[in-house]
Amino acid sequence: MPSSDSVSAHASSGRPGYRAVLAAPYAARTFAAALLGRLSFGVAPLALLLAVRDSTGSYSAAGMAMALFGLSNVLLSPVRAGLVDRYGPRRALPPMAVLHTVLVLAAAAATARPGTAPVALAALLAAAGACIPPLGPVMRTLWRRLLPDPALLRRAYSLDGVAEELLFVSGPVLVGVLLPLTGPAGAVVAGAGLLLTGALLLVASPLAATGDPAGGWDGDRAGDQGEPGDDAVGADGADGADGADGGSGASGGSGGSGASGGSGASGTGDRRGQRAGRLGGGRALRSAVLAAAVTGLALGALDLMVVAFADGQGRPEAVGWILAALSVGSAVGGLGLGALDGPVPNAVRLPLFTAGLGLTLAAAGLAPNLLVLAAAVALAGLFVSPAITTAYLVADEAVAAGTRTCAGAWVNTALNAGSVAGGATVGLLVGHLPLALCFVLVAAPAVAAVPVLRTRDFGDARSRRKSDPAPDRAA
Repeated sequence: MPSSDSVSAHASSGRPGYRAVLAAPYAARTFAAALLGRLSFGVAPLALLLAVRDSTGSYSAAGMAMALFGLSNVLLSPVRAGLVDRYGPRRALPPMAVLHTVLVLAAAAATARPGTAPVALAALLAAAGACIPPLGPVMRTLWRRLLPDPALLRRAYSLDGVAEELLFVSGPVLVGVLLPLTGPAGAVVAGAGLLLTGALLLVASPLAATGDPAGGWDGDRAGDQGEPGDDAVGADGADGADGADGGSGASGGSGGSGASGGSGASGTGDRRGQRAGRLGGGRALRSAVLAAAVTGLALGALDLMVVAFADGQGRPEAVGWILAALSVGSAVGGLGLGALDGPVPNAVRLPLFTAGLGLTLAAAGLAPNLLVLAAAVALAGLFVSPAITTAYLVADEAVAAGTRTCAGAWVNTALNAGSVAGGATVGLLVGHLPLALCFVLVAAPAVAAVPVLRTRDFGDARSRRKSDPAPDRAA
């Protein structure tokens, strides 16, 4: 079992960097497995879209099938993450991965011959989307479990977000390589294989066998038996703000007995109750979800607005490199966030990043040509990964240990739902309003959310703690 002492040693030996994140016990192999599985999320949607289109001969049928695939994934993501929180990744992820793979392979087989009923394909893909394993939320929970040091955790989340950004860029490239060799159905099979392999390698990691000593996954018996835990659960024992906020040191898990990482009976019992009960998180979690939603809305709308801008300039081929500039900016911003030092709480950073994204996107609509637009989009990208990463960090801090995967899934769901809403909304606006005004309207929610994200309840000591929060009784 990894020890938090060894991780803390990395953190205390000077300024911790990304190498210290990957040097933590089992971190590199677990992260690689998660990335392998998550590469499927960049491969499968495009491959499935092309496969359904070729089989039905209809873009509308393909679009409807993929809409159902995405909708079932988004709506049931918190449910699947809740199953991981309750049963642990080793018991919850393999059945999801196997069922998803079987359904996707069935869809691939159905599209291999033309004339398959669109309704049958839509039903298969809706069912497949409903059981996609939440590899991203699980990996972020593992980062928290492995890296109790706040600086290292922020670097881990930044690295995770940047890597995910690159996966969504490289996934379509891989599809392009596979299409001439295997056709769309073969690319679908490859995507399913990536997800299944990554999920099984992830649960094979020793990290997946151990939960959080303070009410984490059922597979972790050390915390249940009162053995010293690996997470810094007891750090809140000296934090009077957290203890007061939770009601008492014992019930909030912040009492002195919690310093052993699992010896406090009352604190552990209450955490188990929190895991089995409501998600909690209060306004902090709702603010993280809101920030993710407005960020997703801006990103979902930006793709179509860039297409419209490039078409208006007579250069439709420029869309790819403009969106690549967004990804580059996001990667730079994410790595920069991870390299930041200082006591600024995540709750303070979140509205700043959200406002920065909104303001730079609004300004991008004034670009006179494609080169300036690319520069403006790259500048907006500097705020994308930091905003998303910080939203995950805030959500992670807001809830008890046993519900972290579910909390992260809510942020992920909000991001995806916002993206869908943004694309649909701007589709109704483009062509009816000036494009510069469309940029402003799309950016407005990110700016308008700032006053909500800066509320006192969200910015208090709850968002600055270095360990497990007390359950929010008002949530």
